Amino acid sequence: MVNQTTAEDFPVSSREETAIVHLPHRVTVMEAVAFKQTVIKLLEKNPPWQQIILDFRQTTFIDSSGVGALVHNLKAAKRLDVFLGLQNVQPQVKGVLSLTGLERALTILPDAPNVNPIENKEEEKRLGEQTPPLPPLPTTHPSVRSVAKRGLDIVGAIVGLGITAVLFPAIAIAIKLDSPGPIFFSQIRCGWMGRSFRMWKFRSMCINAEAMKSQVENQITGPLFKNENDPRVTRVGRFLRRRSLDELPQFWNVLTGEMSLVGTRPVLPDELDKYEVPEWQRLDVKPGMTGEWQVNGRSNVRNFEDVIRLDLKYQQNWSFLYDLKLIVKTISILFQKNTGAF
Repeated sequence: MVNQTTAEDFPVSSREETAIVHLPHRVTVMEAVAFKQTVIKLLEKNPPWQQIILDFRQTTFIDSSGVGALVHNLKAAKRLDVFLGLQNVQPQVKGVLSLTGLERALTILPDAPNVNPIENKEEEKRLGEQTPPLPPLPTTHPSVRSVAKRGLDIVGAIVGLGITAVLFPAIAIAIKLDSPGPIFFSQIRCGWMGRSFRMWKFRSMCINAEAMKSQVENQITGPLFKNENDPRVTRVGRFLRRRSLDELPQFWNVLTGEMSLVGTRPVLPDELDKYEVPEWQRLDVKPGMTGEWQVNGRSNVRNFEDVIRLDLKYQQNWSFLYDLKLIVKTISILFQKNTGAF
């Protein structure tokens, strides 16, 4: 399913009732697995530590797997009512925490103890005035910094929004006549590095679809949710889904840079909560309107492990020409009688 790794515990020191975990220069998938295991072992100690401090003094690179391990550890510590704090956080890591919104959920401690509160406040003020801008965010995958890919996204999004504008009147009227409710549907999804964004679609379900979700059988194993005969989907919605017309508003997400034309499937927050650390690797690239999963079976893929495998395959094979190949394949599938979407 994902890269299998073996992990060694990170160095841990202690003072009084506080355990200090010293993180390495890079925290990618292998280190992230070890990171999670180390903290879990500390949380299982009896009697438990009062505090666990994560020392990021050496860390200058953290990818989506590292972010996933950090999220797992924070939730585990909260469940056991153990304080979890970060110390000596480098600017590169601060940039990632800011991007993902984790800086609001985590406690970031001062780099040095408050020996003299008055002097310390003056020093913090002086350093704050001299703080340079945050360095560029980590290149978790070459596609993230590709100018050619971004150019293709912008051109494709402009063309796609033009097509959307032409089709909008007919789609809007059909949606309104078929069922009461808004024309558009928006939903919070998690994109690159787990960053939240609002994804747009044409509404294809009844207005109380989210409330009815628990009553619908899930036909996919794992965190994903799909049902071939989902009763929440309207008649017009089923047609829109068959031709992927419901996804046309996502060209706006592509234009704003939250998504790409080609990438991995955008993740729901409640799905991400169920991910193991290695599965966060799929968030090393931007989510896409299409990708390996959509052109290789689409909704016929019923196993979460297969979805992960296809997403990682995209990351391994990625190139500008590979994106073009997947776009052409997507277009050809849309003109087939049965696209496999539901």
